[in-house]
Amino acid sequence: MKRLAVIHTGGTIASRPDPHGQGVTPQSPPSVPGLPGVKVSDHQPFRLPSPHVTPAHMLALAHLIERLAPEHDGVVVTHGTDTLEETAFFLHLTLATRTPVVLTGSMRHAEEVSWDGPGNLLDAAYVALDLQSRGRGPLVVFGGDIFDARTVTKVHTTAVDAFGGYPGPIGRIDRTGEGAQVRYFAMPETRPVYRPSHVGAHVEILYAYAGWQGEGYAEADARSDGLVIAALGTGNLPAELLPLVARSAGKGRPVVIATRTHAGPVLPVYGYPGGGATLVAVGAIPASFLNAHKARVLLLVLLSLGRSVAEIRRVFEEGAF
Repeated sequence: MKRLAVIHTGGTIASRPDPHGQGVTPQSPPSVPGLPGVKVSDHQPFRLPSPHVTPAHMLALAHLIERLAPEHDGVVVTHGTDTLEETAFFLHLTLATRTPVVLTGSMRHAEEVSWDGPGNLLDAAYVALDLQSRGRGPLVVFGGDIFDARTVTKVHTTAVDAFGGYPGPIGRIDRTGEGAQVRYFAMPETRPVYRPSHVGAHVEILYAYAGWQGEGYAEADARSDGLVIAALGTGNLPAELLPLVARSAGKGRPVVIATRTHAGPVLPVYGYPGGGATLVAVGAIPASFLNAHKARVLLLVLLSLGRSVAEIRRVFEEGAF
């Protein structure tokens, strides 16, 4: 008999209208429907809406998965969708197990007629128990699509098919009668694993816009161990930001340049003041293809491990994640 661990953390998939207040709140998670011949164990380390999930919760979740994985054929994590991609990427960076780990959730709550929670949960269970899923690192399953934790992102605030991300899903699950067909479009990749004992660093994200002259930069820099900037285009900023970034880098503080654009890499090609090439010349670190919030997660992990700026630069430049 196969064994499946289901870890519930809250989110919309566990939510209903609050009888004692206004709005919808996490209350009771659903059970996996229709899995004959599978022994399912349920675990609930916390019950939170995903905007309340912190890196400390992500680390606790990683430790729980590491304990459960050796005794199970697969692990499913239910999670709120707002920060699901950040938790997925954190687990991608920190989990060493080859046991499949699949995150899912729902966009509709349990009392809506179009509740998508049970279907997503069943799909996630099938993917987690499929032998093809072993060794791929944490996956995200939503609406039948299977996503890599590095590239998946939430692309819509309300649609049922709310998850996407360039270059798209790496697989697909389709239920067929009593079973399911799981197909992957890519081979598993090797990946380094980072094992912080705690996540104590502080990293903030700043968002670039036309006419930004650095408002808020000095304050964020003063209270942070590192910064991530969601920059323009391929990683460019207004000229006023160049001396600010140079000052931070001169103090040995990592400044990672991501892009606010929906998809694409950061490429330091422009040589005007504040262009990507000038930012890298003064010490900024390009984020590769990671969006700003995933770049923050990676920087948090590396800083919490005590890695030097040179080592942090190498990890981002070589895509060692």
